[in-house]
Amino acid sequence: MILCPEQDWEAVVTQLTAAKHIMLTTHRSPDADGIGSQIALYHVLKNMGKEVTMYNRDVVPRICRYLPQSDAIQIGESPDMTGIDTVVALDAGAFSRLGFPETLFENCCLMNIDHHASNPSYADINVVNADYCATGAMMFDLIQHLGQPLSKPSAIAMYAAVLTDTASFHLDRVNADVHRMTAELIEAGAEPAVAADAIYDSQPLARLTLLTLALQNLSIEHDGRSAWMHVTQSMLDDTGARNEDTEGFIDVSRSVQGVEVVVFIRPESDTRWKVSFRGKEGRDVGEVAAKLGGGGHRYASGCAVSGSLEEVYTKVRTVVDDVYAK
Repeated sequence: MILCPEQDWEAVVTQLTAAKHIMLTTHRSPDADGIGSQIALYHVLKNMGKEVTMYNRDVVPRICRYLPQSDAIQIGESPDMTGIDTVVALDAGAFSRLGFPETLFENCCLMNIDHHASNPSYADINVVNADYCATGAMMFDLIQHLGQPLSKPSAIAMYAAVLTDTASFHLDRVNADVHRMTAELIEAGAEPAVAADAIYDSQPLARLTLLTLALQNLSIEHDGRSAWMHVTQSMLDDTGARNEDTEGFIDVSRSVQGVEVVVFIRPESDTRWKVSFRGKEGRDVGEVAAKLGGGGHRYASGCAVSGSLEEVYTKVRTVVDDVYAK
């Protein structure tokens, strides 16, 4: 089964088939979709006899460390590009999201495979398709176009990608074909119980303590239609939690009855904040993030905003207010 039969993979298949040494990378502060896609493609390319390097700007998050070969992902500010002829950027909505110098890949063929509608197609070869529920689902189709079998390690990695990027199959992009794909992943060796335990049921106490603090600043605005929550560096320090432990906090706010737009803010540095959005009831938060210099898709998006926490709230509220002024 192919999820999106109309998608043209020819250029990607041709380049990967001809390539000798391929580097796979994903966005900064990687999530399970980026890491899962990276690992899924890694196993396929290794099976094709390719030399493959996985290299990211930031560390693999805790919830992805159970994935096969997650420990093979290298991290740092700049990889050694000696011998690498092809780079595949996965789930990265803009080149800047990779966190690498703009000139790093000048002597390589750069491929951009992503499902975010706001992606500007920044590479030499681009496959950007928002009809896919996750970049991990794009790997499902790509593997078939490459004529490769669906291995157990790849299935495990893609299952994690799809599970998390659909908010546990909550979003409206989850259709019958997505469930058919999931069934094929399970038949190939993905284990839902193992994934659930690693992703949802093995939380450090520090994460729950941090969530308790974050819930204390949860605010409901716009007559009950928007929900706002944040985490500060002092909250992270006091609980011993890490930024990656905030994964999923936004979905708690999203569960509030009547809420259509959800905003979650956490620190990236002393003066820079990551702002995440979730939408429901037809609210397009991709447009909201775009107005703040970010991107994403209709029901999940994000951006980075500089300033104090109060200044960030003011900037974001101005944009969200415009949504409800229409």
